[in-house]
Amino acid sequence: MVLLRWFLRILPFAYMVAVWIMSSMPSDAIVELPQLSVDRFIKESLHLVEFAILYWLLVMAMLTTGKFSPTVSLICALIAGSYGIIDEIHQSFVPYRSATIIDAVKDWIGVAVSWYIIRGAIFQGKFSRIGSMLKKI
Repeated sequence: MVLLRWFLRILPFAYMVAVWIMSSMPSDAIVELPQLSVDRFIKESLHLVEFAILYWLLVMAMLTTGKFSPTVSLICALIAGSYGIIDEIHQSFVPYRSATIIDAVKDWIGVAVSWYIIRGAIFQGKFSRIGSMLKKI
């Protein structure tokens, strides 16, 4: 159980490194779908998910400490969203990549939706299945 806790605590940082590495590559370096419009749509949609995942990983890491609160949840959301902005700035210096405000907005929307779900699941009794699963961490 101790190993799992430490794994969950390290996972957000490993994910951040993976995001940074992938952002350092051209957008088609890992996957390129045959139809350009579908490829672009999926990759643009991933902005809604990418930093929401980071938020969830940060939440799970904090849940392992037993000190998770609404304030800690908000701090996790701010870290995840801010890392999205840092990633956009980073991409602006990478050849063949672009950085746009709309991408940063999509990053923050994904984080905000996830923050709403976590807040409801853990602190307000909504989304009971998610809440009970997270409380077991």
